[in-house]
Amino acid sequence: MVEHLQRYGVISSMKVAEVMETIDRALFVPDGASAYADSPMAIGYNATISAPHMHATCLQLLEQNLQPGMHALDVGSGTGYLTACFAIMVGPQGRAVGVEHIPELVASSIKNIEKSAAAPLLKEGSLSVYAGDGRQGWPECAPYDAIHVGAAAPEIPQALLDQLKPGGRMVIPVGNMFQDLKVVDKNMDGSISIRSETSVRYVPLTSRDAQLRGY
Repeated sequence: MVEHLQRYGVISSMKVAEVMETIDRALFVPDGASAYADSPMAIGYNATISAPHMHATCLQLLEQNLQPGMHALDVGSGTGYLTACFAIMVGPQGRAVGVEHIPELVASSIKNIEKSAAAPLLKEGSLSVYAGDGRQGWPECAPYDAIHVGAAAPEIPQALLDQLKPGGRMVIPVGNMFQDLKVVDKNMDGSISIRSETSVRYVPLTSRDAQLRGY
């Protein structure tokens, strides 16, 4: 899978390739699913796990903000796959936090992580997954060097901007029918710079009730 993404130019970073080889996607997808196919997959509760090329893209965009010792937040952490990747990158001195509003997905993501190379980080406490409304971030471990949002917001939530550290970067899909993957940089003076990276199609960032109703 990683070689395929490298061949097609999706992965240029050796670090990202290494992390995606370390965290085995097969441990995070539903049983019987073709784990390494480059497509998103339903994981129940009207949620999905992103395609590998999107995970690779987000990891590369955030790579400089996922250095050892840094703090990372994964909003809508779903299966826990990307949260585990973040934890490997920031290491035991860093902090990787996943927030997911479907408690059943939180429970299954913790089981997935326990089978993965990130298990020791979960045990030691530098990696954790919480049930909550990710639109509010997770203030206890803020500010964050890196924030990833795995569902499309109609606009960028203010709470997430507030929890981004100066010098930090957030990657978030924004839009309703038509969505762009936005790269949000908080400058050292606290001002915000935003650019569009690519067009994307994510499930909506919404309330738990709306998601369970099918939006």
